[in-house]
Amino acid sequence: MEILAFGVQADERPLIEAAFAGHHDVHCVDVFLSEDTVPIAAGYEIVSTSVNADLGAKVLRRLAAGGTRLVAQRSTGFNNIDLDVAHELGLTVARVSSYSPYSVAEFAWTLAMAVNRRIVRAAGRTRDFDFRLDGLMGRDLRGRTAGVLGTGKIGEAFTRIAHGFGMNLLGWDVTENPACAALGMRYVGKDQLLAESDLVTLHVPLLPATHHLIGAAELASMKDDAILVNTSRGGLIDTDALVGELRRGRFTGVGLDVYEAEAGLFFLDKSLDVVEDDTLARLVTFPHVLVTSHQAYYTHEAVSQIIDATVRNVADHLAGRRGENTLVPGAPPPAPN
Repeated sequence: MEILAFGVQADERPLIEAAFAGHHDVHCVDVFLSEDTVPIAAGYEIVSTSVNADLGAKVLRRLAAGGTRLVAQRSTGFNNIDLDVAHELGLTVARVSSYSPYSVAEFAWTLAMAVNRRIVRAAGRTRDFDFRLDGLMGRDLRGRTAGVLGTGKIGEAFTRIAHGFGMNLLGWDVTENPACAALGMRYVGKDQLLAESDLVTLHVPLLPATHHLIGAAELASMKDDAILVNTSRGGLIDTDALVGELRRGRFTGVGLDVYEAEAGLFFLDKSLDVVEDDTLARLVTFPHVLVTSHQAYYTHEAVSQIIDATVRNVADHLAGRRGENTLVPGAPPPAPN
């Protein structure tokens, strides 16, 4: 079976090829699936996509018309997929339901510590042999309050690290996590969490109900010297409202690994282009804001687990099984001749 994998990073390629070796032929391309690139998939029964792929109605219809029967997305989130249209077309859609939560939790802490201790500014200065400390003062986190929005596996991993720092713990979720409660976390309403937390971190999926979970009112309710971190999905934060608060001099630091309009930007080299996104251009000018390119998941362990799950998803499809990662079961594959 030939498989086409879209949006494959250079570090991923040998891992993907090794995982499928001896079972299927996999053709890896670094372009992302979109209306412009979907013709490449013609003739491939199985297509694997990355997190920023366009899997809206038009692309799905083109995939189905070209013979694709399985879309195997190499991510947990699936807000980019029109599942209703996939069901209508009889396409099978699978995702990766989980991978190393430590990859994202540890990176969230990396962002938090970097903006708190002004690491990027300090590193830039020392490269110019400027060793002054002016403007580099951070804060101890011990005894301060960490607010965790979303206490699933990643939120729990973040909470364990916060507990190690000696922080007070507030949580918000539809279901309380006993492991977090055992660490001393108090579950409170979102408004209380935002008002009382010195560090706010987001670990919830992007759904219609969570779009702009942190909007203008929520940002206004946070402490002026709070730290805000988002390693989940960009659409959880109203970025225009965030820029407005930053222009007013609020927040000690903001660490963003995701951005709500990142498709077409993140994972690509735009260094020689004129970036027309005024909001992002303004965001990266603030000295206490750190934006990274959706790399929180990008550890050897996590990527290997994502690829292994994708291999299982392909095997389930070919065997006519509905696995734990199946979002849309689709029509069974044709019987071999």
